[in-house]
Amino acid sequence: MQQQQIQNALDYATGTSLEKLLAVSMQIREESFGHDIQTCMLVSAKCGKCTNNCGFCSQSIHHKTDITTYSLLDAKSLIAEAKIAAECGTDHFCIVTSGATVSRRELEQIAEAVREITGSYKMKMCASLGKLDRESLAILKEAGLTRYHHNLETSEAFYPKICSTQSWRDRYDMVRRAVDVGLETCCGALFGLGESWRDRADLAVSLRELGVTSVPINFLHAHLGTPLANQTPLTSEEALRIIALYRYLLPTTTIRICGGRPKILADQQSQMFAAGANALMTGNYLTLNGFSPESDRKMIEQLGLHTHLLQTV
Repeated sequence: MQQQQIQNALDYATGTSLEKLLAVSMQIREESFGHDIQTCMLVSAKCGKCTNNCGFCSQSIHHKTDITTYSLLDAKSLIAEAKIAAECGTDHFCIVTSGATVSRRELEQIAEAVREITGSYKMKMCASLGKLDRESLAILKEAGLTRYHHNLETSEAFYPKICSTQSWRDRYDMVRRAVDVGLETCCGALFGLGESWRDRADLAVSLRELGVTSVPINFLHAHLGTPLANQTPLTSEEALRIIALYRYLLPTTTIRICGGRPKILADQQSQMFAAGANALMTGNYLTLNGFSPESDRKMIEQLGLHTHLLQTV
């Protein structure tokens, strides 16, 4: 993408009145996705003891945080969590593990669960298991996995300021491997780390180069015990402008609002769709609570939008 196009996008996201920005962004979203809103739910299948030192992460062994750690849930437990998601009517279900990668035994256990879940429910399956080789990705695809999740987090230039145990290029290459084996990719960002607006735009360009299917947008909810514990949180307006920037640069890509939504968007969360989002994560996150599928369904329907989420009570 030419530098002038990037600058135009930045000028649009930061220099346009919020009212006009939301109106234009909503129009772009509707042209590509109409009034449909996708939803996903996840299961935190293994928590804590990650060897990477990402400055924002409460699950890193390098930080002292108050979280409960546990080993990989068995296949029966993963299938039970998937059943709950299916009964809520969510479109995608993701198995997420902490750590840089998974062992072969863990991979086979997860593949067993994926095979059972895809054979029983209509949801599409996603997994976030860290760094995998092509053979491992192929095993998951054969089991029924349709999408692999692996965030780049931020721009290549800013990444060394938040992590030194893994390179940004390693993460980029991981996403490329998932694309190469024929999986859809869910790859996005965490905002509010101290990055610049140019970092935000540069990351969007990288995601566009990779041909990412779904871009999860997360906002930092700082954890006590991490290096970013005292980071000033984003305002809801800045968060909405970030969503609009991504809709402008990625007009036909799914923009999915995930972590940090309760804290950062707060009572402005319904505006995320006007800002350009066409998907969200519902239910709880990895170590923090989110909004229930029922409350998200009501919000979506009150806005005149459509979702597959079902009434659960």
